[in-house]
Amino acid sequence: MKVLVAVKRVVDYNVKVRVNADQTDVDIASAKMSMNPFCEIAVEEAVRLKEAGIVTEIVVVSAGVPQAAETLRSAMALGADRAILIETAEQLQPLAVAKLLAAVIKNEQPQLIILGKQAIDDDSNQTGQMLAALLDYPQATFASKVVIADGKATVTREIDGGLETLSMNLPAIVTTDLRLNEPRYATLPNIMKAKKKPLDTTTPADLGVDVAPRLKILKMMDPPTRSAGIIVPDVATLLDKLRNEAKVL
Repeated sequence: MKVLVAVKRVVDYNVKVRVNADQTDVDIASAKMSMNPFCEIAVEEAVRLKEAGIVTEIVVVSAGVPQAAETLRSAMALGADRAILIETAEQLQPLAVAKLLAAVIKNEQPQLIILGKQAIDDDSNQTGQMLAALLDYPQATFASKVVIADGKATVTREIDGGLETLSMNLPAIVTTDLRLNEPRYATLPNIMKAKKKPLDTTTPADLGVDVAPRLKILKMMDPPTRSAGIIVPDVATLLDKLRNEAKVL
């Protein structure tokens, strides 16, 4: 069984992001970049399925600038077999990414597609759902457990009321939540092996996909600075401040 995993290059989660001077986007010129944490979970789940003998090949795909090849090499160091980079300088939005992935999936014909539930840069949480709609594939989002057997995927997912278990025929799309697994660290031998694994490059034009943005960012601003809290001596003072200063009572 072939599994396709989509990964995204984002600003590292330890980096404090700042808005650029003209307030049109965030400044990533000198920021440390890494694989989106939810994408790491997706890669880890695919690798575990391969280690269990269920999966025979893992293909990782990313779309973006040429430096995204580093993210794909990181995924191959974790256990993916080969990679595809859809190279473009365009600012990609979820629908464009979903269309690009749909084109790759039609060429690769994987039986399972795994994505992170969202990326930590735009937090859109849309690509997996849009991809399922474009392909007319069954989907299970926010997966906390995945079992593959008898041509079906049984997925336990987190919902507001607790847990929900879905059974889907393959091919299917799964988006991963934090509690699905804990990603491993790449070992030095595997990092060296990843340099020799195949990485193919294509473009949106080659795939016949228009990735022009549908949405435009008008302005981006840092959130207002919050004032420090204070300690009040008693409940009466607290109520007074809530009523007369905060005006929430």
